[in-house]
Amino acid sequence: MIFSPKKSRPYHLGPYPLERLTRSRDVLQRELELARITRPQLDDATRDGLCHSIAKYHRVFHSLRNDDPVTAKAPVPDDLHRRTIDIKGSAYFLNASQVAICSMSDSCWLSNSTPLPHSHAIVVLVEHSRIPETGTLASDWVGGSIAAASTLRAYEIAISVANHIQLMGFSAVAHDAHHGDVDLDRLTVLAGLGVRGNRKILNPYLGEQFSVCAVTTDYALSIDMPLDPDKARKARGLAYSLGLGGATSGLERWRQRRRPTHLSKYAMETVQRVDKPTTLILDDEVPRVPKRAAFFERAIHGDLGKKTQLERSRFAFKHPLATAMLNQISAMVPYQDGPVANRIAKSCGDAAENTRALKSLSYFMGAELTGVCEIPRYAWYSHDECGEAIECHHKFAVVMLIDQEFDTMEGASGDDFISGAQSMRAYMRGAVISGVMSEHLRGLGFSARAQTNADSEVLQLPLILLAGLGELSRIGELVLNPFVGPRFKSVVLTTDMPLVVDKPIDFGLQYFCSNCYKCARECPCDAITWGDKVMFNGYEMWKLDAERCARYRLTNQRGLACGRCMKTCPLNKVVSWDGPIATQVASWLGINARWLKPLLVPIATRLDDWLRHGVRNPAKKWWLDLEIVDGLCVEPRKGVNKRDLDLTRHVDADKQKIAYYNANAMPPPNAQGIAFFPDRKAAIAAAKLLETPSEASRRVSIGGSKPEHYVPTPAVARSDSHQADTSLFDPYRKADPD
Repeated sequence: MIFSPKKSRPYHLGPYPLERLTRSRDVLQRELELARITRPQLDDATRDGLCHSIAKYHRVFHSLRNDDPVTAKAPVPDDLHRRTIDIKGSAYFLNASQVAICSMSDSCWLSNSTPLPHSHAIVVLVEHSRIPETGTLASDWVGGSIAAASTLRAYEIAISVANHIQLMGFSAVAHDAHHGDVDLDRLTVLAGLGVRGNRKILNPYLGEQFSVCAVTTDYALSIDMPLDPDKARKARGLAYSLGLGGATSGLERWRQRRRPTHLSKYAMETVQRVDKPTTLILDDEVPRVPKRAAFFERAIHGDLGKKTQLERSRFAFKHPLATAMLNQISAMVPYQDGPVANRIAKSCGDAAENTRALKSLSYFMGAELTGVCEIPRYAWYSHDECGEAIECHHKFAVVMLIDQEFDTMEGASGDDFISGAQSMRAYMRGAVISGVMSEHLRGLGFSARAQTNADSEVLQLPLILLAGLGELSRIGELVLNPFVGPRFKSVVLTTDMPLVVDKPIDFGLQYFCSNCYKCARECPCDAITWGDKVMFNGYEMWKLDAERCARYRLTNQRGLACGRCMKTCPLNKVVSWDGPIATQVASWLGINARWLKPLLVPIATRLDDWLRHGVRNPAKKWWLDLEIVDGLCVEPRKGVNKRDLDLTRHVDADKQKIAYYNANAMPPPNAQGIAFFPDRKAAIAAAKLLETPSEASRRVSIGGSKPEHYVPTPAVARSDSHQADTSLFDPYRKADPD
């Protein structure tokens, strides 16, 4: 809170004030003297509904728990505390509620297991999600799955941390209660995350409302001590309520808990709703485009040259933590769709109740913001990655935003060695949430498909707009939300379940972005326009130079990909009771007093620079800078980006050359493995073809014809023998289902 800013809190301490708790060596000795126990008897009865869907994804993750370490050790520091900052930071980054580390002894292993030569255990604790209100459809869905959902999250985190350690050359194995080989209760006590009650392990802040998984490893780390049982029971005092030390305050947790479960923790209900997005979309003119047209996809097929094609398979994955999540993301792809139950559940006949239940379920599973819209025809890709036509087969989209994590972004430059992991974290979390939800809907008798970064049939940007989750920004092909700014990734669930749609929002972003150039000023490759909005393929937008952006992100040798625009955007803030009062006031005024924007925006943009928002915060830098080269971790070969703000930089919009690859300049939708090199000179000249929004509106009003450059390039006639195999360059090579 205002009494103790979060800004100075070291990241690896986490959101709970564990560092304030008293420790006991007597408890350590007692625990070590206890005999090994047999595997606890768990309820393995077959369950239906959400429990069944969660269990399916738990099994998918379980197959990834125990990979072999790579053949050489990473250049990690000898300082065990610095190693621990990296490991705890990794788990907190993945949304663990609490993390602690203890030494392993023989008594920590189950009596019917064979102890591994592991010296340490990393204990990952995840608190239970809020339970939907009694009597609601969401409450019926969630039922007895509360512990299963948090266990799935804990296991996902533990497997990612284990894979991260394996990629650094050390042995590590993730353990859950069903299939692990360790006494999780004992490890929880030894690591200082719980004390023994009458029957249960009790956490000082959460009581019994948590789930635990663990990682055992031979990677030496500094350890935590067990808690003093008597003093642990008094942890939730005034200091906890006020958030002293920069931890999340009890008051902020109370604020979030008291909100209805179908609403986000952010007050999106206070934002003005409008009938259409605040940027013009010519619905009848927007072309359907193939997946082959996206520049990251073009890189796979060699359109951007050999070097870029080679980097495509590693550009966002060359840090061990980012790679650790890639296997999980890929493993979920085969389960995004599946068979539908023969009968529709009788309880799902009310569209409004369905919508509330789906939103509650999304927040229960971990989404930050959720909206619903109908899917316009142009939001479906015309062809998939294999060049096959895609049918428009669902009516509704449930659009969910996953926060890319503010504190980690505070410690980064935006294009250093954690940037790609921020994306992977959001993609992995989104795939789990949408996958479990779509599996659940299919069990209720409704066709549903998870649309993820690894495999999506829809363009997600127009759906974010239509679902009322943001407005289009100067960053170009990026939507900003009034509470998390641009700091998110989206995931979509498409379905035919009857739903009630949300309206688009207007929080005055068009005026703000018209008068703020910070993202353009700080862009390391000058891809964000300094000019005005144009009409591009039927959309009004500040058009990003997508080729230049993609080339930089793919070939960035001093980091992974790039999120510098998100890092430096003035709206990249956290709006909560724990945030600065100035941020809370500015957010309220921006949403509720938009008539003041002509006065406030110039002040806000200058104040943002004066307060040094967008610089790196050393207290939040937790990760080790490592680069994977030929499968092994090394120190980054070209160094690490450590950018500061460039307050004096300015580009003349009339002299800036933006390349516009209109629909007629896209590669053929079925040109798989055939390189179609972009004609950049022609794309820059294509600026003359573009209309302003007012010109497009006038043309449409008098019945003018659609511009020819809105017509996509047609398919080409070619035989299979002309194609090259590009699977080597695709990081999301699909795994076969079990």
